[in-house]
Amino acid sequence: MSTIPFGDAKALEAHCLPFIRGQKQPATAAELMAARYVAYTLAEVDYILDTHNPAAKEETDRDATLKWAKEATWQGLELINTEGGGEDDRDGMVEFIARYAMDGKDVAHHERATFRRIDGRWYFIDAKQVLAPVRREGPKLGRNDPCHCGSGKKLKKCHGTASIAAK
Repeated sequence: MSTIPFGDAKALEAHCLPFIRGQKQPATAAELMAARYVAYTLAEVDYILDTHNPAAKEETDRDATLKWAKEATWQGLELINTEGGGEDDRDGMVEFIARYAMDGKDVAHHERATFRRIDGRWYFIDAKQVLAPVRREGPKLGRNDPCHCGSGKKLKKCHGTASIAAK
């Protein structure tokens, strides 16, 4: 796989601009993913749509994509992992974190994106967001503990009745 300068925003943009301008095609799924990120930072929606799954292109809202690209303050891209997606592969997966701010909130969008080479050209096919595990803040309640609602009853006699009845 070619060396993609993920850690340097200006170098990443310089690396990806030839793809966005149509001067050359990404050789790997990771290059296409990086070019799509840079296209978002530049609000180059035509490139984003041109590299989207041809079978689902009509499902993408151009205006909403453009609005989001322009309103976000892009902060960086981190490559987590790749599977396949090399110069000789047909399919690939790229896991990454795209960081941006919107409406005063920092966002770390963690995603596993799938790519496919169709007629010699890489396309974004689909993605699944990687969600951080939810951790319980307090101790686990047992059926004989006081109910969390404050009723004074045991959990099993209050809000625990539905779960107990289901067993």
